[in-house]
Amino acid sequence: MPGDIIQQSLFIPYGDGALHLRHIAPVKAHSGLSPVLMLHGAMSNGRVFYSESGRGLGCFLARQGFDVYVLDSAGRGLSTPKLAKGFDPGQGLVIREQLPLAHRFVSNRHPGKKLNWCAHSWGGVLMASCLVRFNDVQREVQSLLTFGSKRTIKVSSVKKWAMVDLFWNRLAPAIAKGKGFLPADALRLGMDNESRASLSESIDWVRGDWIDHDDGFDYAAAAAKHGLPAAWFIAGERDTVLGNPSDVKDMMAECHAVNARFTLLSRANGFLHDYDHAGMLTHMDAPVDHFPAVADWLLGFDMLGLKD
Repeated sequence: MPGDIIQQSLFIPYGDGALHLRHIAPVKAHSGLSPVLMLHGAMSNGRVFYSESGRGLGCFLARQGFDVYVLDSAGRGLSTPKLAKGFDPGQGLVIREQLPLAHRFVSNRHPGKKLNWCAHSWGGVLMASCLVRFNDVQREVQSLLTFGSKRTIKVSSVKKWAMVDLFWNRLAPAIAKGKGFLPADALRLGMDNESRASLSESIDWVRGDWIDHDDGFDYAAAAAKHGLPAAWFIAGERDTVLGNPSDVKDMMAECHAVNARFTLLSRANGFLHDYDHAGMLTHMDAPVDHFPAVADWLLGFDMLGLKD
């Protein structure tokens, strides 16, 4: 029930505006569980993890005792200013500035605690990039959990051609060029709009090398050298394009996590449904299906710390 958790909007000064963090916490303060920082994917915002009525993974984890912080990247959700001509933040700013800023903000509110990071879709690529680039940040993160996250799309199908090759790679950039950004919300293509810069950069990464567009930083080399903390890559059986299980496995291998785990949400594996890209987080049955396992996995890190 919504009454057993508290939600509030926090704002971190950033540039000429502010980044929005949705803080979701249990009404009764828990005894020191590690907080969770969440990031949405492309054409989306933090609402993929929560709702005012108390639905979503963020709200579920808050009921288990976690302090959850959901980031809206610059221009999305309740972050200000909104995307517009003349305000075109690329994905590099999320990696190099916004995630470290949000991480430090949450860390300061929970001194002495490591964080758990969690992402949906392309947000997982951005979080992984930040972690392999900044060793000081990675030392303060004990786990990375992703849903439908992939860096490359190697699957071949008619649906992939229509969604990726035709729309994302060709039509979307043309629309964004005229508008100054991709109006995905108005076009009913996603929860939020997408910047022209992020659109272009994500296209390059899906088709090519894992290299920063702004300064040439080699994320693939850094991942091979430093790896990731413990990571769980979750995919959906019906997520055939945007988070195809084979592409998710490719990203897991590329990230070199010290302790990597893969799960396919499918009926064949004992789950209630063959989940699709959004349904992994938004399906009505998720809280009684795989969300409890997610909570147990996160709780395990704190229990391990108590044993140490």
